[in-house]
Amino acid sequence: MIDEYAKSTLHGRLRRDREALLWKLDGLSEYDARRPLTATGTNLLGLVKHVATVEARYFGEVFGRPSPEALCPWQESDGSDHWAAEDESREEIIAFCRRTWDHSDATIDGLSLDAVGHVPWWPEPHADTNLFAVLVHVLGETVRHTGHADILREGLDGRTGLRPEHDNRIDEEARAAYRARIERIAASAASAASAASAASATN
Repeated sequence: MIDEYAKSTLHGRLRRDREALLWKLDGLSEYDARRPLTATGTNLLGLVKHVATVEARYFGEVFGRPSPEALCPWQESDGSDHWAAEDESREEIIAFCRRTWDHSDATIDGLSLDAVGHVPWWPEPHADTNLFAVLVHVLGETVRHTGHADILREGLDGRTGLRPEHDNRIDEEARAAYRARIERIAASAASAASAASAASATN
């Protein structure tokens, strides 16, 4: 019973965070969905594509249930799953994402948590694993990148949150006051630390 509860809880959280990540594309222009928003090139549509590719590999090949999607061999991965090519439409990537979810869900539903899997890109002795470990790993990867997407989207237009029903009207004045308060506290703490360091150096 505890195994079924654990699987249901982890799977439910994965489903929730998948949708949260996908929602970060909602309402964006083609340019804003694709353009690099960090020094390392992180972009919103690329995050969605990458997380779907991760799922396709972990809930496919790892358990002998190859993804029906066209994926290059993992040894030949060149990072192109982190961005959308010019000839890849947003709709195509979202469709790939949802087909991957269906395949992953079938793997998760069809296997027990102790079902044996093999992750060839993990170092020994960790390559031989089970569904529980893989589910936790993929959930962690999804949560991490959804957090990235949340910050990137906030930087674009201020929108935050997990789901559309939590997407309230942005109060710019309240946000500015809140940010200014944190800035004042940070500056005060830094000043106090600097003074304490100077006093210590003279003693």
